[in-house]
Amino acid sequence: MSNAPKTVLCIHDLPGFGRAGLSVVIPVLSALGMQAVALPTAVLSSHTGGLGTPAKLSNPAYGPAALEHYKRLGLRFDCIYSGYLADPGQARLVEQAIDLWPDALAVVDPVMGDHGRMYRGLAPEMVPALYTLCSRASLILPNATEASLLLGDPMPGVTGESALSLAASQARRLTRICPQVLITGVPAGRGIACVGADRSGGEETVRTPMVPKTFHGTGDIFGAVMVGRLLQGNVVQAAAQAAAVFVADCLKATPDEADERLGVWLENVLPRLMQAGS
Repeated sequence: MSNAPKTVLCIHDLPGFGRAGLSVVIPVLSALGMQAVALPTAVLSSHTGGLGTPAKLSNPAYGPAALEHYKRLGLRFDCIYSGYLADPGQARLVEQAIDLWPDALAVVDPVMGDHGRMYRGLAPEMVPALYTLCSRASLILPNATEASLLLGDPMPGVTGESALSLAASQARRLTRICPQVLITGVPAGRGIACVGADRSGGEETVRTPMVPKTFHGTGDIFGAVMVGRLLQGNVVQAAAQAAAVFVADCLKATPDEADERLGVWLENVLPRLMQAGS
């Protein structure tokens, strides 16, 4: 049916507790009118950011079997959206999905690190694996640390206009890997910026005021809003602006004394996505 919801294959981890991964991606996409099909890379009792060692359910055979099942069912995906991947094999799983649905928009958030270092528990082999995956994507959403890892650059240690200039240069260089790049979370004075580039030579910078809070899962929320707005027909710059504003709204709705490990209080903010409409 022509008015059927757009369908997104979401390849992320699923934490039971702590707002991150599929636990935020699915409600955000649903609020934006999308059908989210979850393909968990692992099922965790909580996310891995400071809540102790989670119980983990992981079956390497599940992902390929799920993709084959979806193919047999004749499913059509408008977008393939991947986030945190625990090992190089999971990066190859996303590539398999791209092979099976080559017409889908492929959005890759190459989750590897932040604040100048790789996340604990990720092997160095993740860098070349995600480099290869990014080369298959339509759009990649690295932060400044991940952009440096993909390019083999020294970790960024600059802020303000210098950080924006560096991100713009890195975004242009990353278009050699992927046709559309958006570097997220770039510090820009009293604000935060996303800096993008594409192979046609286009560049864009989206700035939003800085909300001085840091919570787990905001990158997943940003990416999900980006995907939903893109599928609604927005250009990258407009989708990024909408995603940045929504994340800022979630941060503002979360009390200062809230535990940052548990993520932002997005539940009461989700209706704003439906009100904004397509």
